[in-house]
Amino acid sequence: MSPTVAGSARKQAEQLRQDGNSYFKKDRLGAAIDAYTEAIALCPNVPVYWTNRALCHRKRNEWTRVEEDCRKAIQLDHHSVKAHYMLGLALLQRKEYGEGVRELEKALDLGRVATLQGYMVEEIWQELARAKYLEWEHESTMRSWELQNLKEACEEALKEKHLLDASQTEGFVDEEAKSNADQLEALGRVFSKAAEDDTPSDIPDYLCCKITLDIFRDPVITPSGVTYERAVILDHLQKVGKFDPITREPLYPSQLVPNLAIKEAVRAYLDVHGWAYKLD
Repeated sequence: MSPTVAGSARKQAEQLRQDGNSYFKKDRLGAAIDAYTEAIALCPNVPVYWTNRALCHRKRNEWTRVEEDCRKAIQLDHHSVKAHYMLGLALLQRKEYGEGVRELEKALDLGRVATLQGYMVEEIWQELARAKYLEWEHESTMRSWELQNLKEACEEALKEKHLLDASQTEGFVDEEAKSNADQLEALGRVFSKAAEDDTPSDIPDYLCCKITLDIFRDPVITPSGVTYERAVILDHLQKVGKFDPITREPLYPSQLVPNLAIKEAVRAYLDVHGWAYKLD
């Protein structure tokens, strides 16, 4: 293809993309899909044409097509936030929780690096949190069922042992009964301890933002040593003033540094306590 023809194709494809965007805003999804498809036929190596069409399929709940278009977009651009994000959603639709969560985490990390608009990062986080909670809920249900069955089996075994011992022991009935009761109580404590990680409780304060009181998502630390949620402290600096809301010291966005220690602590906590992903 000559440079002139190639340039003409790119120009035509870009016009089709703009037409597709216009149709999409008017909720004319069929027309938008047709426009993006024509753009792809002219210039198949432009990732945004694929992600734009995937967005139309998403609105139609055509998740197989979303997945196909997003995988193609990722082949063309491994750093496409929207492609990883929508691919994650598509995978979750067919209950591929593990892979879906990994795609959403990739989209979130890429979105933060690219400093996307706040609403986009927030949307990705919320979908990731929902996915993580569903994943935990599924696994927790299985663990609870297994623990309950095991507990009942152990209790039954202890009762049978007590009956056997009682039949062979004379004059020590009270002591035997107390021993059995103590063993059953100890057994209950063991299984309660085993279920602790799956039992919602208060999240440690050091893992929560001092302004929102929610668990950290993207913690940053100020020169004064206070850690905040990045989006929250940036909003404060923009709308309220250039100062630390707790120490009142002067503070500017350039002074905020990612708190990697807290971020890792949050990740480790959530890996064990999946219920903490639940959104109000």
